[in-house]
Amino acid sequence: MPYRPPSPYAPRRRPRLTRRGRFAVLAGALLAVAVATAVPLLLLLPRDRPAAPPAPPTLLVPEGWRSTQVYEAVDRALALPDGTTRRAATTPAAVLGLPAEAGGNPEGYLFPATYPLPDGTTAEGLLRYMVGVAGRRFGTPATAEAARAQGLTVHQALIVASIAQAEADTPDDMGKVARVVHNRLARDMPLQMDSTLNYALGRSTVDTTLDDTRIGSPYNTYARKGLPPTPIGNPGEQAMTAALHPPSGDWLYFVTVAPGDTRFTADYAEHQANVAEFNERRRQQREG
Repeated sequence: MPYRPPSPYAPRRRPRLTRRGRFAVLAGALLAVAVATAVPLLLLLPRDRPAAPPAPPTLLVPEGWRSTQVYEAVDRALALPDGTTRRAATTPAAVLGLPAEAGGNPEGYLFPATYPLPDGTTAEGLLRYMVGVAGRRFGTPATAEAARAQGLTVHQALIVASIAQAEADTPDDMGKVARVVHNRLARDMPLQMDSTLNYALGRSTVDTTLDDTRIGSPYNTYARKGLPPTPIGNPGEQAMTAALHPPSGDWLYFVTVAPGDTRFTADYAEHQANVAEFNERRRQQREG
């Protein structure tokens, strides 16, 4: 049969789509519908939406800070003249919500936490809030019962917690430090804690001299038996737990020979050997 060229007017056969081709066409159609729907919605959104208000500044009170450190930090955070917060805390007219046993002294009751500082925050209001948080955390019936089990009031337990917070080299050591305090109290031994001397002298050091141990202060636990009259800082919940639930042990002495190496013992000769090692390490550090 002779060849006949196809007529330009003859109907053309429609090509058949493969499965992949049909999927591509369907995806393109869906994308077109999505774009057509999204564009009007975008046009309806306000172009200049108001920005979210900035979060208020905050104040971090670390565990173990003394009240004097908290006062200075509040002054800075609220841009107040130096001494403003101290006066707000110690004036007779201050209403902070302290328990009667505190005797009007906020030491130990300024709970360590991060506090927001919205507009209008006052020094007295912020301190009152810190005391309120401490009351909710430490003023529970369970806390009072645990303190009684140790032969203490809640205020006295807070004093033990503050010593454990100040003396322990690591959080895990706080329970052992608290046990040493309990053991010494039970034996009517002076606590002999450098941390209480440091509090009396307004400093923080591991170097205690013989003259330091002779100062006339109720916080001199070398010369006076029993607990100091107030906490020596503001302990956190872990330190309070250590004071209320210390591990069992007969320890009476401890010394941190090196960071992470605190040695607890009931043997005085062993303790003296540990102290000698500590002093030798200190000597080498100074000479090196």
